[in-house]
Amino acid sequence: MASFNEIIQKNTIVLVDFSAEWCGPCQTLAPILKEVKTHFGDKLTVIKIDVDRNQPLAANFKVQGVPTLILFKNGNQTWRQSGLLLRSDLIAIIEKQLD
Repeated sequence: MASFNEIIQKNTIVLVDFSAEWCGPCQTLAPILKEVKTHFGDKLTVIKIDVDRNQPLAANFKVQGVPTLILFKNGNQTWRQSGLLLRSDLIAIIEKQLD
């Protein structure tokens, strides 16, 4: 299995979802992320990180609340937001990164 750093370096656009099983908004966001992944297909990789199981990684990115979404392009963080987003807003944010 590839490491986190390998995934964000190898893939062009990677959306990382820092979440937790006990988080209600995280559960609401899950189907939205599936729809966004379907929309972009192979142009987008989506990774879900459970902050309770991956505390060092969450701390490294200073995740203080969930859900927190971080977008990487060619290994560099290009966008970040905590909280829920509409599908349309998330698609618009990612499309800007594809240019």
